[in-house]
Amino acid sequence: EERLVQSGGGSVQTGGSLRLSCTARGYYWCVAWFRQAPGKEREGLARINDDDDAYYADSVKGRFTISRDDAKNTVYLHMTRLKPEDTAMYYCAAGTSACGLDRRFYEYWGQGTQVTVSS
Repeated sequence: EERLVQSGGGSVQTGGSLRLSCTARGYYWCVAWFRQAPGKEREGLARINDDDDAYYADSVKGRFTISRDDAKNTVYLHMTRLKPEDTAMYYCAAGTSACGLDRRFYEYWGQGTQVTVSS
């Protein structure tokens, strides 16, 4: 069975919004969102710890918001003012060690969901 199950994603016009969800089987003190476009490295976007301390990459700061609902073991990524360059496969990740935007910190990964932004 999957440790992290993602939902959301899809296609949207430039300037639109989407919300991604990641539900965990169990509690993880650090959860993050990454994305990867074809031919590019996986990019850390946002992370949140058990104190709701959030941190963002410059590429999404001010447009994306990460939040968590511990009662539901769910983390969200609210994406607004989407641009074509946001098109990628998006992944959630969870870990028990250092909390940051480096993929090496994370032990568990969601299955990924495609986000496509068109003009």
